[in-house]
Amino acid sequence: MFITVIILATVMRYLDSQIQNIDNAQGIISFELAKDLSKSEAILNSWNTLSKTSAGMSMGFDFLFLIIYSLFITILIHLVNEKLWGKSKINSVGVLLIWLAFLAALFDMIENVALIKLLLGDLQQKWSSIAYYFAICKFSLLSLGVFFIIINSFYLIFKKIFLKKYSQTSN
Repeated sequence: MFITVIILATVMRYLDSQIQNIDNAQGIISFELAKDLSKSEAILNSWNTLSKTSAGMSMGFDFLFLIIYSLFITILIHLVNEKLWGKSKINSVGVLLIWLAFLAALFDMIENVALIKLLLGDLQQKWSSIAYYFAICKFSLLSLGVFFIIINSFYLIFKKIFLKKYSQTSN
């Protein structure tokens, strides 16, 4: 699954490089976070035909990517959670984060639909707003999950090193 995440991220990164310009320095993320219709229109107007095709392909790939990344993150949360917390109360935090990662994927789908509507010429403020707010929620939820994975991975490493040193000194 890790290889699939890397391959899809690489493809999306390539497509993203085709849409970056002065008005759109962060590529698709700039479009997701435009918030105002005027900013969305400025980004769309800065794209040529190839850029618009690349943006559409990027959003299409994102429908596959959101399934893969959400599964990957939830598997990592589950593995770390079970390894460290088992039946403790902290385990419920990991379980909640698993559900939130799937919710983030749903938010990503909604965001993509709004961006596709804009890309296809349905230039309404509601699509810019929907894309923005769902992107913010998506990034926030995914950040919580990744933070949980990182903190608990460091804790697991620390625990293994500490227990190894402690067991060596007590022998």
